[in-house]
Amino acid sequence: MSKFDEAKGLPTAAAPSAPTRRTFLRGGLAVALIPGAGLLTACGGGDDDDDDAPVTGETPQEPGPAEDTSKGSRFALAVLPDTQFYSRYATQAENSQYSRKFGSEPFMAQTYWIAANAAALNIPFVAHLGDVVDQASKPDQWKVADQAMRVLETAKVPYSVLAGNHDVLQSLEYVDSSSQSSGTDAQRNLSNEPYLQWFNASRAKRMSTFGGRDASGFHEYHVFEAEGQKFMVLSLSWRISDDGIAWARRIISENPGLPVILTNHQLLNIDRDGVSPLDTEYGNMLWERLIRDNDQIFLTLNGHHHGAAHRTRTNDFGNKVELMVVDYQMAYQGGNGLMRLYEFDLTHNKIHVLSFSPWVVQKPRDTLTQFDQAVLKTPNEQFSIDMDFASRFSGFNKKFGPGAELRTSLVDAASAMILAGYTEPEVEASRAPADTEDYPRVGSTVAHWRFVGGAAGQAVAAGHVIEDRAGMNPLRRAALNSETGVQTAQLGDLLWTDDKHFLSAAPGSVRFANTDKNAKRLSYFLTDAAAPLNAMDFAGTGYTVEAFVKIDKDWSSSLHAWMNIMTRDGRRDAIPGYSGGDGESPPLLFAVSSLREIQWEVVTPQAGTRSPQASWSGEIMADSWVHIALVADPVAQESIMYIEGAPVLRNSGNASGLAPVAAAMPWVVGAGSWDGERTDGFFGNIGEIRIASEPLPSSKWLTARRN
Repeated sequence: MSKFDEAKGLPTAAAPSAPTRRTFLRGGLAVALIPGAGLLTACGGGDDDDDDAPVTGETPQEPGPAEDTSKGSRFALAVLPDTQFYSRYATQAENSQYSRKFGSEPFMAQTYWIAANAAALNIPFVAHLGDVVDQASKPDQWKVADQAMRVLETAKVPYSVLAGNHDVLQSLEYVDSSSQSSGTDAQRNLSNEPYLQWFNASRAKRMSTFGGRDASGFHEYHVFEAEGQKFMVLSLSWRISDDGIAWARRIISENPGLPVILTNHQLLNIDRDGVSPLDTEYGNMLWERLIRDNDQIFLTLNGHHHGAAHRTRTNDFGNKVELMVVDYQMAYQGGNGLMRLYEFDLTHNKIHVLSFSPWVVQKPRDTLTQFDQAVLKTPNEQFSIDMDFASRFSGFNKKFGPGAELRTSLVDAASAMILAGYTEPEVEASRAPADTEDYPRVGSTVAHWRFVGGAAGQAVAAGHVIEDRAGMNPLRRAALNSETGVQTAQLGDLLWTDDKHFLSAAPGSVRFANTDKNAKRLSYFLTDAAAPLNAMDFAGTGYTVEAFVKIDKDWSSSLHAWMNIMTRDGRRDAIPGYSGGDGESPPLLFAVSSLREIQWEVVTPQAGTRSPQASWSGEIMADSWVHIALVADPVAQESIMYIEGAPVLRNSGNASGLAPVAAAMPWVVGAGSWDGERTDGFFGNIGEIRIASEPLPSSKWLTARRN
């Protein structure tokens, strides 16, 4: 953990203890949960509807340097992507999850590390990319952010900050991104905005680099000096107005010799493969109205979209502009403390990029998992960009040149600092099943459904029975076009396939095709009215629910948001003592949100006031198999969701059982309900689902082997 150097009042990194071996399941997309490996892509809280934006080719980039021992004129820019979950889940309202589980907090670990190492790594400036907090109306989250950023102020390390969509009271994400007529800083009640209260101009003036803010107070600029040269950081908050753009253009014109780094919350997006750059309407608007004819802007950095990507565009002067997006919030533990260092090597004309976590190495060794990577090494996370600085800046600054050649590689030094004394946890390689029976048998299994039964490509017959391997709770495909069925369902909407998660012993899956929430077209399976499972509430025993699912590659928010993997029929407001909203919703939701997050939400069986409690994953890539486990433990008094073996950050309360509803109400696979009406059909593949009446360790999950 970080500690303070009492003589200087600055934090210094304590040497971490070597971790003990911790075995977790690994395979399929487990590695892809780590940013850049392909499972996570676009910012929380709203769909930007950029799925149809044109894809641009990824810019070729060199791998990161391998132990660069040559000296040069070098400095580094530290970058903090979206910290929203760090601020939220360090609060008492969220049970201080970080401190309770790890004894430290990622946001504070980041700023402590920067403060402790700014001199050694020649870091003259820090840039925050927005979404400082998750919920703008929650003062406790602002307090966490306030304390973390004060570490930099105490250490006299200047920084810029900007408001993301989560930092303003009315983000209006669903307005036309290319329009400046609504949802911008011009439409906000400035006196009510918490961002302007916690990070106001008076606070910004404490920075020696501060240049000024626009009239709204949301946009600011700084000028820092490094290696004998001056640079501007121009920080634009969420959805800038016409007046804001005019202000930004004026600031650039009033500082004609300065290279400009533009920081903004949204500009570049990431395609569905998790690594390729993708244009956005808002980003194109900024390009057309601010960037392309301002040669001084040579680099843009933004967050908002989950993951990392890089693109190079050419401006009106024939010069390259490097655009980069980085946001780790949907990775393990809300980002796992990951941040970036951009090294500017003015002697060798390179920008080196390092992605790393100063928090991972502080964690207690017995908490480390396979997802605790202190330094990311994938090509879109650690790379170098060629940039002849003097030539690139010659159009507006003919005197630009390197300083004294005093330093070897800063990213190499930073990586060595992070990894000193740290050993990544050993991971037991996962094994594909040897046959269809190669999985652990569990005596507490109350239902186990494998969605197999026909030749690949054939339709699942209406009324077809899915065997329950536990023997008591078979599923049936709902009848077509009957009074109790969905009128729009077609036979070919459910198809047998041999597609499967590679750790599932089941020989295939069923594909839910042609689902359309607007046309109310869906097909599904359900238990019999007399199934024993219908009467179970798991109170006192806890439970484990596992599922192998794949979201269809053609998934879209408009047609498939909030689709259900599985639910339990009934209405929440029919449960005695229920307290909360959405009374028309069922008491159990195993669904996929508008951001492709997995939602597990249940009403608990505890007596008295009952309210829904939920677990949420990060964003799941479409067209990729994923194993989901929900483990509710009444002894530990907690319920945890695991995605490919990794525990998610967002778990709430002691959801260790399910509120009882009428025994005749069935369980439903592939659809949900609202106010008693069948809705929210699944779109994609489901391989198998198993429910056990106890909390199971990973060694007994379906991803483990029989022996």
